[in-house]
Amino acid sequence: MEYTRPIVISIAGFDPTGGAGVLADIKTIEQNNCLGFGVLTSTTIQTEFEVMGVNWMTEDEILSQLNPLLESYEVKAVKIGIINQLSTLKAICLRIREVNPEINIVWDPILVATSGKPFLENVTKEDLDDVLSLIDLITPNTLEAIELGGGEDEMESARELLKMTNVLLKGGHSSIEIGTDVLMYEDKEVQIKSEVSEYHDKHGTGCILASAIASGLAKGLSLVQSCRNAKQYLETTANSNPQRLAYHVQ
Repeated sequence: MEYTRPIVISIAGFDPTGGAGVLADIKTIEQNNCLGFGVLTSTTIQTEFEVMGVNWMTEDEILSQLNPLLESYEVKAVKIGIINQLSTLKAICLRIREVNPEINIVWDPILVATSGKPFLENVTKEDLDDVLSLIDLITPNTLEAIELGGGEDEMESARELLKMTNVLLKGGHSSIEIGTDVLMYEDKEVQIKSEVSEYHDKHGTGCILASAIASGLAKGLSLVQSCRNAKQYLETTANSNPQRLAYHVQ
């Protein structure tokens, strides 16, 4: 018997607090009425305030976890989080596309931890373009967009990334309109505004948002609706308590 919920795989790090990474992704995926699977790219030593260390999985170790899931289940979407090499990210995306070109791939490009610890380094434009051509959506914040896109500001940088894939520019640190995300796809730019007046800062917001988007796409929703629903879910979850770790079940 087939599962009645669409399957979403999180390929991300293990955060012992559950606020970010695979654990946060699975919580989000399940709360968005999908069935969540997990593949580890790393294990971390951290709290919700600081990353003290990261132990990275090799490309072969990641693919060995991923292959049985792709081959045994009808996967609808994949959310990818922290990766330490673009070559590894490319290998993951190529494998997904080889098994099923229709799987939606969402990449949350986490370059640096909140504490300042770098994750993804030595990114070249050629390698980045190769990877972006294989994914459906990238979800950078303003600093990540500038780092990856190379423009004068976040909007110019996001439009540069748009040449290769769809972009959701997160507005949490925006210098233009804070709190408003901008979805860029085809020749369109759609603003997705905040629906709350107050917002409790949380650990792992990027993970939660990207996983919620992947869940929407897995259920067959449009890209715009998936992003709108995901922002609403993130804001509800962020305001579940005043602390740094979110409650996903009320």
